[in-house]
Amino acid sequence: MAFDFLVPVEDKVMAHCEFLPAQALGKNCYIHTEQDGLPVLANATFAILGVRESRNAFEKKLDKLDVNGIRLQLYRLMMGNWNTTMVDLGDIEEGNTVEDTYFVVKEIVAGLLEENIIPIILGATQDITYPAYRAFDGIKDMVNLVAVDSRFDFGMDDELISSHSYMSKIITDKPNNLFNFSNIGYQSYFNAQEETDLMERLFFDAYRLGEVANDLALAEPVLRNANMVSLDVRSIKASEISTTAQFSPNGFTGREICAIARYAGLGDKMNVFGIYEMDNNVQSHQLVAQIIWYFMEGVNYRILETPYSKTDDFTKYMVPCETEQLVFYKSLLTERWWVEVPSIYTSHTKPYTTALLPCTEQDYLDACDQDIPERWFKAYKKGFN
Repeated sequence: MAFDFLVPVEDKVMAHCEFLPAQALGKNCYIHTEQDGLPVLANATFAILGVRESRNAFEKKLDKLDVNGIRLQLYRLMMGNWNTTMVDLGDIEEGNTVEDTYFVVKEIVAGLLEENIIPIILGATQDITYPAYRAFDGIKDMVNLVAVDSRFDFGMDDELISSHSYMSKIITDKPNNLFNFSNIGYQSYFNAQEETDLMERLFFDAYRLGEVANDLALAEPVLRNANMVSLDVRSIKASEISTTAQFSPNGFTGREICAIARYAGLGDKMNVFGIYEMDNNVQSHQLVAQIIWYFMEGVNYRILETPYSKTDDFTKYMVPCETEQLVFYKSLLTERWWVEVPSIYTSHTKPYTTALLPCTEQDYLDACDQDIPERWFKAYKKGFN
């Protein structure tokens, strides 16, 4: 029923597709049109979904998000050597209330999750992360959420949900399906000390912009373990995407954000990918289109592997530390690393079955120097608390 609220892609976009070469994405996408209706979802890998709701924006939006401008740039990009299928469901317009919009987003995303289709959400404001997260209710017990953002977005205790406070609602609302929250790219001067302290108390993971920009590989294990990603494009430096007041001189470059998007696609647990807070200009549309392209390429090059399934493809390392013996695994195929965390088996009343945590080679080397990796310690504490 929620799919009935989807608005078809505009005719001008379809007219643009007529002039594209056969290898372009627009020629290889099944699109929701006024004439043909919704595309068949069977066997689809990705579903593009625009959400033009912006009434809960922290900084009020003067114009509606031009999702079709993004489509014009995305459709002209060329397909890779891919074996996936993309559909474009069109847009969700503002409902009578913001809660109505949230309900439609939740129901549509849940329907896509049940069909094993990855929604690529193009949202006007980042509070749309909340209904996308709620779509996991009844589908997945524990969710790992990663935000690529310059802010933690906790807001104040008495603040209504907005694009700067949606995380507070995710943490406090029942049912609480959030197992872990990770932030990639925060900038300290945008976050109150109380928010940083809260991240520490809840054993959440946070990586400063400078850390990740100096070594993008830090983001890979975080994204490998993610079920959903919420990417705020205001984490990108202004000169790369927009010079309006919402954007900062410091942030990720276009190249870095595309690499992060590719890491997200490579993660085999990734179910929902959302991009939010775009401006309506060609440069922004082009970069967002390229972010989507790199995410889809990552999904196409996924390698499904776990040390517990094919032990011959992994090297096992036992590292005795002062109080624990850490067990690491290295893939001989991809050179990716995992570490066992004995405590990850329960969180109050909800099971969390995996005992493997993605990590980096540096985590292994730190353990060899008797320095227990911080990511291991936080996961360990969450499992017992």
